[in-house]
Amino acid sequence: MKTLRLILGDQLNHTHSWYDEVDDTIVYFMAEMRQETDYATHHIQKVVAFFSAMRSFASHLKNQGHTVVYYTLDDTRNQQVLLDNIKQVLKEKECDAFQYQQPDEYRLDQELVRFRESGHISTTVFDTEHFMTSRTDLEHFFKGKKQYTMEYFYRMMRKKYDLMMITDKDPEGGQWNFDQSNRKKWKQDTLIPTEKTFEKDVTALVEMLKKQGVKTMGKIHPKTFGWATTREESLKVLDYFCEHLLVHFGDYQDAMDPDQAYLYHSRLSFAMNSKLLSPKEVVITVIDYWRAHKSDIDISQVEGFVRQIIGWREYMRGMYWMQMPAFASANYLENHNPLPDFYWTGNTKMNCLKCSIHNSLDNAYAHHIQRLMITGNYALLTMTDPAEVDLWYLGIYIDAIEWVEITNTRGMSQWADGGKIATKPYVSSGSYINKMSNYCKGCHYKVSKKTGEDACPFNSLYWNFLDEKQSFFKDNQRMRMMLSLLNKMDKETLMQHKERAQDIIKNPSHY
Repeated sequence: MKTLRLILGDQLNHTHSWYDEVDDTIVYFMAEMRQETDYATHHIQKVVAFFSAMRSFASHLKNQGHTVVYYTLDDTRNQQVLLDNIKQVLKEKECDAFQYQQPDEYRLDQELVRFRESGHISTTVFDTEHFMTSRTDLEHFFKGKKQYTMEYFYRMMRKKYDLMMITDKDPEGGQWNFDQSNRKKWKQDTLIPTEKTFEKDVTALVEMLKKQGVKTMGKIHPKTFGWATTREESLKVLDYFCEHLLVHFGDYQDAMDPDQAYLYHSRLSFAMNSKLLSPKEVVITVIDYWRAHKSDIDISQVEGFVRQIIGWREYMRGMYWMQMPAFASANYLENHNPLPDFYWTGNTKMNCLKCSIHNSLDNAYAHHIQRLMITGNYALLTMTDPAEVDLWYLGIYIDAIEWVEITNTRGMSQWADGGKIATKPYVSSGSYINKMSNYCKGCHYKVSKKTGEDACPFNSLYWNFLDEKQSFFKDNQRMRMMLSLLNKMDKETLMQHKERAQDIIKNPSHY
């Protein structure tokens, strides 16, 4: 009796119980496939990172004594389609059973469910043993509730795992959330350490992708590829974050600067989303380090980090499985404009967008506020089709896997779900961008000007959006103040805003 076990590219969990014992009757299968490189145009660094991580993981399993069949993208045996490859290996290895871990993307999950239900072979499904919640925990948590609130889920998670708790009801520091302390503008008054990198030569991978004709976007320095793609490297990045970045993480987690690609962010998202690191080990490591260095690190720094992982990350996964597949086509605000070409080039006079997009193209990375309040904000204000926004975000970021990408973009960023994830749209004029960033000082436009050719385009776009979409928000209590200001605005001023906004939307290349 032989069993084939499938390992997907984002299932690189070294600690999974599958690998506790070496069994000669078990064959592990991994494959680089055009099916995965081609469903969206991905950043070259994203493709390289996944393939590099997959190859390292396969080598690790082989070194442990496991039997591994690995198809590189250019392997002549590779059918480039998941089910075709599975059927081929099942036949070649004369397997009697098939096993796989639950995929985290709906499309792959459905593909494997259909295969299992076809009765082609005896099939067993396993958990990935990575997340701190199951797919359905969030649905059970909010059963009977009309509105979903992440904060209540986050508090439950803190209690459940006894993280930063004094008693089973009282959080350390006397409050659950230190978000008000996590909104500081970085004024260049603290030293930001250089990010932890590894400078690996991935030239062979890059050349293979070119030879195979894989379409990608963005830049890469193939001789000095810096992202962590092994568990050992990922653990070093985690330690580096604790030792050098945690001290100011919370302070500046929402800050933005044109010359700082990462600020105090951890750069752990790829390692976590590929499952090289687990969320539980990450938060426990960070909390333990904080406890040992409380005289230097304030609780607000660590709580903000823990909230992102056990709160927001787990919450988004739960929302994904609650809402799919309808979520993938949600367009509550009925937005249909195309995404401007400068999202692929960074060629715009708006400095905040130019910096955020170039950072994304150069590094396959931008932190959550750049994604939400710069690129996402502009896309929503210009009423861009959320499907186009999805594809861009899914492709450009190294950590973008649909369960975490689509919930943040179609839900949080574009409000296409009508408020299931965010109670109000995250839109702003230029004033918020100026408050949280150093972008406006070097901009072609003046953030202080409301109208006129040299006024910040976000100002007119903001008021035009509220006016165009106000019928969608008439019953939204959190939008009441903004709509009240809109209705009090001088009609001539509003008309100037709307005329300019329409020109920006129709002629984005001019801006």
